Amino acid sequence: MKTTTAKRKIQKTLLDWFDREQRDMPWRGSRDPYPIWVSEIMLQQTQVITVIPYFERWMKSFPTLQKLARSREETVLKHWEGLGYYSRARNLHQAAKRVVKEHQGKVPDTYEQLIKLPGIGRYTAGAILSIAFDQREPVLDGNVKRVLSRLFVMQGNGVPSAHESRLWDTSAGLVPAQRPGDFNQAMMELGATVCLPKKPLCLVCPLQKQCEAQLQGKVDQFPAPKTRTPAKKIEVSAAVITRSGKVYIQQRLHGGLMGGLWEFPGGKRKPRETEEACLIREIQEELGISVTISKKLMTIKHSYTQFRVALTVFWCPWQSGRIRATQCEQWKWVKYEDLNDFTYPAANAKIVKFLLNSSGAFK
Repeated sequence: MKTTTAKRKIQKTLLDWFDREQRDMPWRGSRDPYPIWVSEIMLQQTQVITVIPYFERWMKSFPTLQKLARSREETVLKHWEGLGYYSRARNLHQAAKRVVKEHQGKVPDTYEQLIKLPGIGRYTAGAILSIAFDQREPVLDGNVKRVLSRLFVMQGNGVPSAHESRLWDTSAGLVPAQRPGDFNQAMMELGATVCLPKKPLCLVCPLQKQCEAQLQGKVDQFPAPKTRTPAKKIEVSAAVITRSGKVYIQQRLHGGLMGGLWEFPGGKRKPRETEEACLIREIQEELGISVTISKKLMTIKHSYTQFRVALTVFWCPWQSGRIRATQCEQWKWVKYEDLNDFTYPAANAKIVKFLLNSSGAFK
């Protein structure tokens, strides 16, 4: 860590830069902890440009924490659709209920109370406390890690845990007593707009004279690249089963991956199994009926955090049989025009979009 004088120079320089260069965002300029909290949850692993329309729609529908707490989970998830990581929306919803019940509807202003709420970890607590309550708490996201790693030539990128602790300690030691929230936002802003992972804009960086990696000509060496495990590829067949102008959809089990979301029936292909054979088997196992495949509609490729899905979709007009769905929460026959009333995993949402654009060709 640098001397006290050097730290103060970093603090002043960065705050002055932030005052001039900060981006206009709908959650800035307010000390209300609720929108700050919502924005921080949405911004996790998601770019600002993507988050802004979601945030604005969220705040229009749930302008207060109390309104969010009273809302149905299905409504909350629908507003989150497209952001992914639906557990974050559920946690936010449950936490809002807890705040209303246990804290008279006021977001707690202590670390000990905040950290007990679902979905709030050390980073989110630090962001809320520093930005909303002007408390001297650190934050540490990917952007801040990168800035600190280069500023103080710290290797490790948060791995192992000992290095993660060093990063937290360094961040905490750098936060000033005055304007801690602005300083934390400035650190995140610098990492997002200037101190980029690749081709950082060092020539316009306000901290270029204090940055050890820049002074040593080693910016490209910090932080060290993470070891990434190749994403697992999963091949899936799914059915659009139609009957009398309606489409069959089912709700995933609440306790599983993407629980509570709606989907078209189907499942994973076994080794050496054809797409069609997979679908016929899965529908028999899931619904207890036999289907006749009429047409292949599309193949959708979608990447999640730890796996990549290749989803082949077939049109299967209803023939006969009684549905006995045993691997879902509930199922429905839905009119085409009502399909958008439900929340789907990203790949299934693409099927819905295709069907709505098909002018009823697959009824």
